[in-house]
Amino acid sequence: MVDRPFRFGVTAASARSGEEWLEKARRVETLGYSTLVTPDNVEHILAPMPALAAAAATTTTLRLGSYVFANDYRNPVMLAKEAATLDLLSGGRFELGIGAGRPNSERDNGMLGMPFDSGAVRLARLEEAISIIKALLAGDTVTTTGPQYAVTDAHISPGPVQQPAPLLIACSGKRMLELTVREATTVALGIGPDAPAETAAEKVGILREAAGERFGEIEINVSLIAVGSRVVRYMSQFGADAEAMARAGALSVLWGSTDDMCEQLQRRRESLGISYLTVSDELMDDLAPVVERLAGH
Repeated sequence: MVDRPFRFGVTAASARSGEEWLEKARRVETLGYSTLVTPDNVEHILAPMPALAAAAATTTTLRLGSYVFANDYRNPVMLAKEAATLDLLSGGRFELGIGAGRPNSERDNGMLGMPFDSGAVRLARLEEAISIIKALLAGDTVTTTGPQYAVTDAHISPGPVQQPAPLLIACSGKRMLELTVREATTVALGIGPDAPAETAAEKVGILREAAGERFGEIEINVSLIAVGSRVVRYMSQFGADAEAMARAGALSVLWGSTDDMCEQLQRRRESLGISYLTVSDELMDDLAPVVERLAGH
C-alpha cells in the first residue's frame, strides 16, 4: 500500500460574531490546514452550510466540509442541491460528510419533531439517501420509490465543480464500515477517545476486507482530542489527562515533542493507513508545527 500524503483539518462551529468566524477561517488557512469542517447539531453551534459558505468567501485554498451532516435532518435532494451550490461558489472546495447520526442525538431529533430510530433503521435510511445524493451530484436524474424516500424526476442544476464529488462518511460498526467502503472517498473512523490502536486496526481490517482492491483509494480519517499536554475542553472537564491517555495507547492523542508527534503519525499511517487528521479549533495552534512539517508529505 502506497502511503497517502498527510492532510490536516480543523473542526470548528462557534463564534461570537461574523468577523470572528471569518478571522478563524483565515487563520486555519494561514496555518496550513487543508480543511475547515463543521459538525451538525441543533443547539449551541453555527449552522453548517451558511458558516461554510462564509468561510469559503474569505479564503482561497482552504477546503470546506461537513463533519458530518446527520442524515435524518435533511432531505437528500435538497442536501445534494446545497452541496452542489457550495462546491460551485467555492470553486470546487466542498467536501460533503454525512453519517447516520450520533448515538446521543435523541434530543436533537426531539427538537425537530422526529423519532430517533434504531441504528439499523437509520443506517438503511442513510444508505438510500447516499445513493440519491451521489446520483444527483453526478448529474443524473433520479426517480425512486424506496422504503425511505420517494423521489420523482429529481435533477439539480448547476452541478458541482468536482467530478466525482468527494464524500466522507463517518462510521463505526461493521455494517456502516462496509457501506462506507462502497460509497466514500474518505472514511472517518468512529472510535472512542480512549480507544487504542488495536481498536482502529479491527475497523481498518473490516474496511480492507470489504474494499478489496479499492482499499488503496480510500482515505482514512481520525479526529484528535489531545495534542501535547492539551486536551479539548469537553474531555478535560471530566478529568481526561493527555499523558495518561498516551501511555495507554489512545489513538486520539499525540504526545511529546514535535518530532515525537510526527513519528507517531508516520507509524500510524504505515500500520493503519491513517493520513487525514482533524483537530478542534481549540488545539489548532498546538498541532500547527506538525502540520507545517507533515502536510502534503
